[in-house]
Amino acid sequence: MALTVEVLGEPGRDNAAYVRADSGRELVRLLFDCGEGTAAQLGRAEAQAVDALLFSHLHMDHVAGFDSFFRMVYSRTGRPNIIYGPAGTAEIMQHRMRGFLWNLEEGDPAVWDVVDVLPDRLERARMRLGEAFAQRYPQPAQPRQGALVWQTPSLRLEALQLDHRTASLAYVLRERPRLHVRAERLPELGLAPGPWLQRLKQPGEGEIAIGGRSFELASLRAELIVVEQGQSFAYCTDFLLDAAALERLAPALAGCDTLVCECQYRAADAELAARNFHMTAPQVAELARRAGVADLILFHVSDRYRRDDLAGMLAEVRAIFPAARFPAHWAIDG
Repeated sequence: MALTVEVLGEPGRDNAAYVRADSGRELVRLLFDCGEGTAAQLGRAEAQAVDALLFSHLHMDHVAGFDSFFRMVYSRTGRPNIIYGPAGTAEIMQHRMRGFLWNLEEGDPAVWDVVDVLPDRLERARMRLGEAFAQRYPQPAQPRQGALVWQTPSLRLEALQLDHRTASLAYVLRERPRLHVRAERLPELGLAPGPWLQRLKQPGEGEIAIGGRSFELASLRAELIVVEQGQSFAYCTDFLLDAAALERLAPALAGCDTLVCECQYRAADAELAARNFHMTAPQVAELARRAGVADLILFHVSDRYRRDDLAGMLAEVRAIFPAARFPAHWAIDG
């Protein structure tokens, strides 16, 4: 899979993250948060192709760009329109959608679904452009399977609820593991390729008959199937990273290829970070180290810092986790 990650926005300003995941069979585009100016950077063509907008939480600096995004896609019917966020997202989004005059769109077929991600269930509400978004139609609640929020044939998206004096969601996107057949082993076992290989790739125990011979599935999988872990991405911003949150979050992020994580404060401002339920540079670094991520991209820094302070912030992170960087277009290096 080709998985590309783009951080939108500038240092000290509102940010967002845009992910494109291309498996060759499907191309999925996800927008994480929508700060002021970020949708304009995305552009109309990409906005029209976004499969889901995922809010960490609904503070102004994460939602201020929604109107620009919405302007580009409000009447879209070529694909589902869906927004995810913590409890209260559907109510807030309805207010934003209703904040315009829709006298020319009566009967328009565009539909928007907004999903409140709660710890144990997903609560979906549907709203219609042709009704000026006046009604919010609750859909049947969906019990959550662990941390799962959304999935496609090639991807699995999970969300964990963390504490920002309100619920804030950390997202983890993982490509499903790919199963490969060790074709060179087939002649050694006296086997020929056939439809039975598809069954071998499916879960299940017992035996399988091949060419008049019987094989135990688990043993044959061990001989012939190689599991290749797919690519992965995590998005973490705006929450208190205390010891309990670190113990809970690090395993969920384990082995991620790319972690996009807020870095609001430098170490000297740890008290301010704790008061505002944000993270410091050393805390971000420790999370990345504990999770064993490959690449750490820092974003969402406080506007209290001058541009030349950010090199010092990056040095604080790299002292603990060397594979850290700011977005390339920020042009900041330690």
